[in-house]
Amino acid sequence: MVFHAWCRALCAGLYPGAPRRLQGWGSAAFSSRSPSSSTNDGFLKEKRAQIMSRGLPKQKPIEGVKQVLVFASGKGGVGKSTTAVNIALALAAHDSTKAVGLLDADVYGPSIPKMMNLKGNPELSPKNLMRPLKNYGIACMSMGFLVEETAPVVWRGLMVDWGQLDYLVIDMPPGTGDVQLSISQNIPVTGAVIVSTPQDIALLDARKGAEMFRKVHVPVLGLVQNMSVFQCPKCKHETHIFGADGVRDLAKTLGLDVLGDIPLHVNIRETCDAGQPIVISQPQSDMAKAYLRITTEIVKRLPTPPA
Repeated sequence: MVFHAWCRALCAGLYPGAPRRLQGWGSAAFSSRSPSSSTNDGFLKEKRAQIMSRGLPKQKPIEGVKQVLVFASGKGGVGKSTTAVNIALALAAHDSTKAVGLLDADVYGPSIPKMMNLKGNPELSPKNLMRPLKNYGIACMSMGFLVEETAPVVWRGLMVDWGQLDYLVIDMPPGTGDVQLSISQNIPVTGAVIVSTPQDIALLDARKGAEMFRKVHVPVLGLVQNMSVFQCPKCKHETHIFGADGVRDLAKTLGLDVLGDIPLHVNIRETCDAGQPIVISQPQSDMAKAYLRITTEIVKRLPTPPA
């Protein structure tokens, strides 16, 4: 798209040295048979590089935030937000000296307020920045806290006074659209975690998500296989409702790691619905320990944060 826009500008003669009009693709200026074609090719490549470099925004770190982790999924309904919330809590539990924040970037379906049991409007700092709401020691910001008119400020994450954070966990909306690209291009992201069920249809979109982050030069730390297995609470029989090891197969194809598995369990859903995520309300449960293990794998793959 950027290249096409540049071509239109070139046709209008907006760049120094550009021809005032094109005689057609068969003209000497663009014919592969022309003796000067190599010169024109070099000119095109140089100008395209200039436009591309101008078109990408300069990344601006979020003041006070050392590392940004994004949790993404190619499609909705795979438990991405539940995973992001529990991993944010697990990061704080993993090292009590670390300060953790949680940003809900899903402006159409914000779920962080309910999962984190938070209500109310953010206060403004003297610098007119929003102060996150806090619960369980986690600083949270979400579209769900804001009136409709102020929704755009959430998209950038830069209008929030986060204080000093070691980790900012961003719960991305599903898909690979403008929000994902805007965040990836405007702020330095330390790493991305892709969440998917083992279901084939979910894996198709998870792959798109992983490839999108690679194209914008965001390191993909690995994949989380969510809802990996269901164990009957009565007979203990295990059923792979969404398929078995689909995320592992995808990870091998992409050359990525599987950070861990989260089972399909009613307690995970009930605790998040009640605003008491399982990592904080049932820390000794097998499900909470699964989130903690994944957190350990994430931390292992992070670069040394700035001092």
